[in-house]
Amino acid sequence: MTRIAAVLVTPGMADAAPPGVDPAAFLTAIAEDTYEMVAGLELVRPVILSAGVPGLEDIAWPGTPVLPIASPADAFAALPPGEEAVVVGADAPDLPPLLIGKLFRELGRAHLAVCPAEGGGAVAVAARLPVPGWAAPDLDEPDVVAAMRRRAPGPRMVATGPGWHRLRKPQDVARLDPGLEGWDNTRALLT
Repeated sequence: MTRIAAVLVTPGMADAAPPGVDPAAFLTAIAEDTYEMVAGLELVRPVILSAGVPGLEDIAWPGTPVLPIASPADAFAALPPGEEAVVVGADAPDLPPLLIGKLFRELGRAHLAVCPAEGGGAVAVAARLPVPGWAAPDLDEPDVVAAMRRRAPGPRMVATGPGWHRLRKPQDVARLDPGLEGWDNTRALLT
């Protein structure tokens, strides 16, 4: 089975940079940490999706595609061929890899699986490919799970996994868990 794990990077994710931290450096650090988490997953092909953020080739391991997309809505359509995929927001640099694994496991019984974000939206959305036309997953839709369940043609087509947090505002960096491994680039930038 071909599984793809894509990190979605948008310019607006730099808005969470705390005062005194360069927003471009912050965006690069969180994107690299999130990418390194998905690239370390077993049996998954990593991809970076850039919605207008230059220079992401510099954080990618050799052979990782860095694909330009017009908007986050194009994320799933831009992915290379595969059977299952997850799109993860780059603004979750301390996301435990286990949560991605749980989303893929949920695809055994549902067409889509969502890791909800605290405060609305989603940290990650996993789907069987091709993504059903009714789904239109959007990480920033306020209640993405309810919206997709309303559009689904039947019950139990959208599963949810455990939730996590995203860095959307400067005060959100306080949510980063210093006890978790990973997010080394973000940690180094903030200390």
